[in-house]
Amino acid sequence: MQSLDRHAGAGVPFSVEFSPPHDEAGEQRLWRAVRTFERMHPAFVSMTYGAGGSTRDRTVRVTGQLAEETTLLPVGHLTAVGHSVAELRSIVGAYADSGITNILVLRGDPPGDPLGEWEKHPDGVEYAEELVRIVRDLGDFHVGVASFPQGHHRSPDLDCDTAYLAAKLRAGAEYSITQMFFDVDDYLRLRDRIAALDPVEAAKPIIPELMPITSLRTVERAEQLCGRPLPERVLERLHRAAGSGAEEDRAAVRAAGIEIATEMGERLIAEGAPCLHFITLNFAKATSEVLTNLGYGVTAAPLIA
Repeated sequence: MQSLDRHAGAGVPFSVEFSPPHDEAGEQRLWRAVRTFERMHPAFVSMTYGAGGSTRDRTVRVTGQLAEETTLLPVGHLTAVGHSVAELRSIVGAYADSGITNILVLRGDPPGDPLGEWEKHPDGVEYAEELVRIVRDLGDFHVGVASFPQGHHRSPDLDCDTAYLAAKLRAGAEYSITQMFFDVDDYLRLRDRIAALDPVEAAKPIIPELMPITSLRTVERAEQLCGRPLPERVLERLHRAAGSGAEEDRAAVRAAGIEIATEMGERLIAEGAPCLHFITLNFAKATSEVLTNLGYGVTAAPLIA
């Protein structure tokens, strides 16, 4: 990805993930977060794509607005589920029309139940590897893929999961962004597995994905995004902060979540992570606090590269 190259030598870059808003209030919240992060100069920002293509039009529209109305480098998401090859090519064309050349491709989760049975569109593709090839064949695009520190829940084992990642990288993906995790050792083991399997492809960036926990309610959301339960020690720390009262101590839980994300960021930087990617849920405050703890500054105006 050209943005990571541009930030090389300026410390470990960071990036953030947004979601397409569902209503006017959500749109306003998104743009407040966008403007906050714009002042912190992320390497890139990504815009998610709903299960089964449920947010396709909003995703493409808002990603285009990010390209046209901000100094940020947007990465559009593209998922295979629910789409024919012709539709996938059309979406890539819509991104290109907005000047977007960075695309993160994912096989995607089934609509309704992310853990449900995955079904290939009759005229679509079965694997993300095929989607990488489609995008690369359509033009000069920078393509990223997903990687899974604990293994994808549909992979029979970690070796198989690592082989899938290697295949996506060989197909032309330039980097991967991990599924969210809460144990840095899982990320390090993923790096070791891909290095052992294919040292050439292992040289491509594997970007770790983080999310600060701000309440016990967001634990459930985090576990949905992880596809796995949080580590017991992390849960114990959050529940200890919540206290034993009838209602959780939200401030204490939030503080613990910020500390956990900061500690993970510090270790990932020390271990040579190429970038830190944050899920924001379209809120800026928690992530910006973690970034401030890690030494990332906020300036008065966006940096135009």
